[in-house]
Amino acid sequence: MSQSAPSVPDASAVVAKLSVLDRFLPVWIIAAMGLGLALGAVVPQVGVAMESMEVAGVSLPIAVGLLIMMYPVLAKVRYNETGRVLKDKKLVITSLLINWVLAPAFMFVLAWVFLADLPEYRTGLIIVGLARCIAMVLIWNDLACGDREAAAVLVAINSVFQVFMFGVLGWFYLQVLPSWLGLETTSAEFSIVAITVSVLVFLGIPLLAGYLTRTLGERARGREWYEAKVLPKIGPWALYGLLFTIVVLFALQGEQVLSSPMDVVRIAVPLLVYFVVIFAASMVIGWMLRMGYERTTTLSFTAAGNNFELAIAVSIATFGATSGQALAGVVGPLIEVPVLVALVYVALWARRFFTGSNIATKQESPIAAAAPHSL
Repeated sequence: MSQSAPSVPDASAVVAKLSVLDRFLPVWIIAAMGLGLALGAVVPQVGVAMESMEVAGVSLPIAVGLLIMMYPVLAKVRYNETGRVLKDKKLVITSLLINWVLAPAFMFVLAWVFLADLPEYRTGLIIVGLARCIAMVLIWNDLACGDREAAAVLVAINSVFQVFMFGVLGWFYLQVLPSWLGLETTSAEFSIVAITVSVLVFLGIPLLAGYLTRTLGERARGREWYEAKVLPKIGPWALYGLLFTIVVLFALQGEQVLSSPMDVVRIAVPLLVYFVVIFAASMVIGWMLRMGYERTTTLSFTAAGNNFELAIAVSIATFGATSGQALAGVVGPLIEVPVLVALVYVALWARRFFTGSNIATKQESPIAAAAPHSL
């Protein structure tokens, strides 16, 4: 094993690999928020129309947007490569502990420290902490030269785990643990059934669709064709779905956002602390366990990233589209995107502290070479 640190490429290459859509994603998110606010102000009846039809407790336009944004991401996962990575018990066990024990507990603490007097936002933040990464983490991991197959497997594990455990953990962190600590519990409107149904609909359906798309596509024409031809066509729809959902949400949330802009800032602060601390802690843990740069980077991004799409879906289904919980979920991507882009640069800089990395000579797969990056 070589003891020389891997060479570090020009950081501008990171941005160059992003498509125009992804490079300016924070701009599109802000624009979508502005459009939603304007729509809500000009056409106040839009809320009544959007809530007239529901799917799993969510207005039909929002439900469509959520399903559209989730499907392309899950169609990217290489489901048939779980065996090799699953043999790395150190990586899998460490990832599960960080994702499902340490990170949610840390978000619980941050929510109570920063939002103790704002119970709706506090609950929304805790829900964000429970929604583990399955989406844009694949992009950040790839840009930082992490282990792509390991990232796909961890995403798949998180996806399946959320279907079975999200409702249980939501019940624990919103009702059981606060009760043990003598803190205020979530209102009686909270329903573990509503959360579980929401997860099954907005994660289970696109997960099944993504699995079938990749499996049937690879069986028909092969992986290289699927990743070079199919993924570039369906990938951008995740962004379209996200932006559409944000427009609708802010059309419903407009009055609350405009009347309480400092509440948005207060939600953003603990999110910022969460992303930075979890990422840094995971990098240190991976370094101490001698995982190597590639898998340590994968561990860190899968730990720091959150599935804010699911958090939004759960919050809307359980508490309503105009609730403070839903607003907390919407603020998530606005903070996560620029912070994790910055952490890509941090990861590339940190490579010099890892030995034996083969990043400098690793070739790109067809998706990295031919497909535009998207959500």
